[in-house]
Amino acid sequence: MERQELETFLTLAEELHFGRTAERLVLSQARVSQTLKKLERKIGAPLFERTSRVVRMSPLGRQLYEDVAPLHAQMDAAVARAKAAARGVDGELNVGFLGSGAGTLTGPILAEFRERCPGVDVRMRETQFEDPLGALRAGEIDLLFTCLPVREADLEVGPIVINEPRVLAVPLGHPLAGRTSVSLEELAGETFFGVVNGAPSYWWDFHVPPRTPSGREIRRGRAVASFQELMTLVGTGQGVSPVVASVSKYYARPDVVFIPLHDVPPADVALIHRVGGVPARSAAFIHATRAAISANGGPAPF
Repeated sequence: MERQELETFLTLAEELHFGRTAERLVLSQARVSQTLKKLERKIGAPLFERTSRVVRMSPLGRQLYEDVAPLHAQMDAAVARAKAAARGVDGELNVGFLGSGAGTLTGPILAEFRERCPGVDVRMRETQFEDPLGALRAGEIDLLFTCLPVREADLEVGPIVINEPRVLAVPLGHPLAGRTSVSLEELAGETFFGVVNGAPSYWWDFHVPPRTPSGREIRRGRAVASFQELMTLVGTGQGVSPVVASVSKYYARPDVVFIPLHDVPPADVALIHRVGGVPARSAAFIHATRAAISANGGPAPF
């Protein structure tokens, strides 16, 4: 298997989208398709099942991915260690995170980076949604794991590390607390929360919608600055709130119940960095993140 064939196969297995694969590899979609077909001829069977709407791995493709992805990650790590040693990559790297950060991938990402760059001291720093992007902009942190969407001209969205559903946090004893799922359309009479100035309005509106799908207004109550503050207000009966599903694990409280929301899109967490030249330490961490994602079968579900 040639290197380009391997990289095309692995990238498409992660993205399951020809356009995004082409963008990552800086190739045309036609070249991606041609390379994949050439590899499938060598193997003797399809590696992906593709229609006009969806791309998914075939059973054979999944088996090949599970066999070669760890080997590819090890090879990349070996090359990265050699490059880091040659460049003398060391010092301190400050990585911010909102909420649960990269979730279950946090450990694998840090382990991968330490193996590649043992001379770099990684310091994890929590951010809050009162100003989720401020520390990155100010240079107080070098990279940031945070919830999408992020549509800022001075910031670039890197690899997606988590894709998870969303749930509704309600106080124990709330009329909805016994439900197995709930629709956003049902929440027009409830009170959500605002956010302290600093978070982009489009970002908060995605996570805490101001209207139901049919356009009915959902009133906003007190402004909050952190997950802990939000959960405290929910637990004391001052409102309800959509949150990502991992909040039920990392911010669980005995006075709060979490109910699946079945008509809102899932949320992604990605690694964000400033636009412009990426320092060697940050670039190495981004590469380590991609390698950990690949080695673990793609972005972590909740």
